[in-house]
Amino acid sequence: MPKVRTKDLIEKFNFELIAGEEGINRPIATSDISRPGIEIAGYFTYYPAERIQLLGKTELSFLERLTPAEIKERMDKLCTDVTPGIIISRDMEVPKELVEAAERESVPLIRSTLKTTRLSSHLTNYLEGKLAPTTAVHGVLVDIYGVGVLITGKSGVGKSETALELVKRGHRLVADDCVEIRQEDTDTLIGNSPELIEHLLEIRGLGIINVMTLFGAGAVRSYKRITLVINLELWDKNKQYDRLGLEEEKMKIIDTEVTKLIVPVRPGRNLAVIIEVAAMNFRLKKMGMNAAEQFSSRLTGVIDEGENEDI
Repeated sequence: MPKVRTKDLIEKFNFELIAGEEGINRPIATSDISRPGIEIAGYFTYYPAERIQLLGKTELSFLERLTPAEIKERMDKLCTDVTPGIIISRDMEVPKELVEAAERESVPLIRSTLKTTRLSSHLTNYLEGKLAPTTAVHGVLVDIYGVGVLITGKSGVGKSETALELVKRGHRLVADDCVEIRQEDTDTLIGNSPELIEHLLEIRGLGIINVMTLFGAGAVRSYKRITLVINLELWDKNKQYDRLGLEEEKMKIIDTEVTKLIVPVRPGRNLAVIIEVAAMNFRLKKMGMNAAEQFSSRLTGVIDEGENEDI
């Protein structure tokens, strides 16, 4: 199924539909917006017909310089069977030749009151959000001190119980069990919950609980940027875990790499506190304060001093 259709734009921005109603279900495959000024001037060799076409004051005022035959010819070429829609900005009057061509080819012809540049910006932002690459990850997403922490791990390791403890400590739940992730930019991952399980948390032995009902609206949020992944795994005595924090592992989600920490689970460890401190420490690192590196530098200094004394 197409993610966005022309009718979605009409409903979202309250556009006025002038002609081409039969084509409002046309799919929009790209977030790129075209302003077909050079096409109106007569050059259609590289016309990006699959994009939304945006006509502003510049394009429409140029039409006044053309003959009626030229206007008809270029409006006919502007309306193709793959064009998802033509938008007129500034609530300007639409040329009758464009109305006729749009109606004949079933190309949605719509009008907005917004200025051209602002309209283009709104359309691009909306389409990039809707058409962004998406994936789904099994885990829990929590907002901890402004850090979007994705908690992963095998089923039954304690992800949901840890999330419940974090919510009790004042943090906010975004999604449990299934996290839908979209890549809105080359380094920006936004996570949210599927609508069916939004604000719900599954605790074995208790069942399904509604976090917003129990803890209030301040305990949940609809979406959050993911900047840290914490993987919970059962403690393996034969495995060497990082004790200094100098090595930084990465996890690739879609095309974006995110910092990943591995936290071993065993009785007696307070996972909620550990994850809370991990989020705070991550923020400190982003601010340029790395405790592990400071300790390593101090240790190197002490070793160097000892070697100098021996000499």
